[in-house]
Amino acid sequence: MPDLTHDVLDLLVCPACHSTFTWDYEASELVCTGTDCGLAYPLRGGIPILLIDEARRPTRD
Repeated sequence: MPDLTHDVLDLLVCPACHSTFTWDYEASELVCTGTDCGLAYPLRGGIPILLIDEARRPTRD
């Protein structure tokens, strides 16, 4: 995880629904664990961009 420790990840919550995050290594994103949310927030330079407008919406199957 670039510059983002597990301790910091434990403190962060989704700004949309306040659920916790999981780390998507391949996409370099923080993904909300909320079942109705699931927004994916990008990391740029190791810094999470926790703006709802910057988040990627989950794809619906």
